[in-house]
Amino acid sequence: MLDHLIKGATVVDGTGAPAYTADVGIRDGRIAVIGIVTEEARTTEDAHGLVLAPGFVDPHTHYDAQLFWDPYATPSLNHGVTTVAAGNCGFTLAPLNPARPDDADYTRRMMSKVEGMSLVALEEGAPWSWRTFGEYLDALEGRIAVNAGFMVGHCALRRHVMGPDAVGGQPSAEQLSEIVRLLHDAMDAGAWGFSTTQSSSHSDGDGRPVASRHAGPDELLAMSRAVGEHEGTQIEAIVAGCLDQFSDAEIELFVEMSASAGRPLNWNVLTIDSAVPERVPRQLLASEQARKAGGRVVALTMPILTPMNMSLGTFCALNLIPGWGPVLGLPVPERIARLREPDVQAELLRHATSKEAGVFRRLTNFARYVIGDTYSEANAGLTGRIVEDIARERGQEPFQCLVEICAADDLRTVLWPMPTDNDPASWSLRAETWQHEDVMLGGSDAGAHLDRMCGAPYTTRFIGDCLRGRKLVGLEQAVKMLTDDPARLFGLRERGRVEEGFHADLVLFDPERIDAGTATLVYDLPGDSPRLDSKAIGVRAVWVNGVEAIRDDEVSGAVPGKVLRSGRDTRTVATR
Repeated sequence: MLDHLIKGATVVDGTGAPAYTADVGIRDGRIAVIGIVTEEARTTEDAHGLVLAPGFVDPHTHYDAQLFWDPYATPSLNHGVTTVAAGNCGFTLAPLNPARPDDADYTRRMMSKVEGMSLVALEEGAPWSWRTFGEYLDALEGRIAVNAGFMVGHCALRRHVMGPDAVGGQPSAEQLSEIVRLLHDAMDAGAWGFSTTQSSSHSDGDGRPVASRHAGPDELLAMSRAVGEHEGTQIEAIVAGCLDQFSDAEIELFVEMSASAGRPLNWNVLTIDSAVPERVPRQLLASEQARKAGGRVVALTMPILTPMNMSLGTFCALNLIPGWGPVLGLPVPERIARLREPDVQAELLRHATSKEAGVFRRLTNFARYVIGDTYSEANAGLTGRIVEDIARERGQEPFQCLVEICAADDLRTVLWPMPTDNDPASWSLRAETWQHEDVMLGGSDAGAHLDRMCGAPYTTRFIGDCLRGRKLVGLEQAVKMLTDDPARLFGLRERGRVEEGFHADLVLFDPERIDAGTATLVYDLPGDSPRLDSKAIGVRAVWVNGVEAIRDDEVSGAVPGKVLRSGRDTRTVATR
């Protein structure tokens, strides 16, 4: 007897093949039968007019902490994501050195600063009972509703071995051997490989460059070679050039890391903008060079413009524009005074439009900012209005007007930019770039920057756009890009397709309705901290390992997810 039978669904199987109508039966967590099914089932549902697809795979998340207080990885699971890759950007919660109990506090403060996680939620929502990476994975086993795989973070490895000297110091030969040994231990326990960052945007809770930013090529290559000794492993890496264009040295580093491991290396995020046509070929040069050297470098890129808010009061992307950080880092009263100075405004605008601003230039059309939540009587009625309209009424320049609005709220005003790359030429360039063999959809950062951005619903928003919006990609190809493509990059065993014998990770949706709702702030994190949430529209049900986890955007209460461990749950994706 089948556990569940889905009858008459339009099956889009993840391979890119044309859709077809079939019944799909689930038994013991796997897809048991596809076709005209007459076998009895404990439960049955009619899926005529609905699409049944493999569960989506999100290749870049930061759910490392959130899964402890939110086993559903909301809102990702609601939007059909059944497998998440976490431990990215060089940041993980393990290993922790038992000889230095304060390292846990350092890690929490670092994650709060660099990934925008609520410090209260980190302190109250996770048990922090582990020491080794394997113990961290064990702490999640049996209590999550999504499948989750984890890289081990370079920063944690360095901190474990070098202590405070990990920031600013270089390891001795003995220390480097210990870092590599810990990496081996983590992969033996199931880590998918290691992640690292050398991005200038990544600083710890004390405002200093995070530990991995101090690593030299020899250290990175020693770790990369270690990755190549384990089955089913990967590398994820971030460098400063990810934000705009790689230097020659960064391309060489990526190529050498991947080739020395004999494993794929993925990075994020490739920002595609018709105003900077030279960016895509420059970034993909790393992939071309890697192929020649026996490696593979994969660029992640988002198929949507992620809803992202800004603030002059708390850390956001604007802080990362050269010249802005020192001003936005001042105490609020002094910050307001400085922001109101015409010379300071002129200098900030000069930096905002400079080449050095890189991808952040797309966020600097301040005239097109939309006012979000406001907190003063002076700003009553401004929510939802565009800055240039308000500035015209007041006889002010747009940035001057924006500063005055924020000053009236003591800089608490929520601002929603309208990115400059939402033009037909940019969308055409995106569709072209998506066809490249070393470009993959992803980069949601789900689980991070919780009150600033909401990238998790990219799956449903993208499919809705493909079906009823720009229609840049057909449905079958869109599903493949969200399922089989990332599953194959990570070497996931029997996942990513609707195929007999595969794990029953499935999403059932209405093609006439599938979409993502408007991102709104909710206060449901530990300590009542806020996060942006987005309702899933048109998603009928989501199954993880054959168990219903979502029905009509509501969680079922079941926790059928698995911690996916390298080797056991992933196979090697060789680059040669």
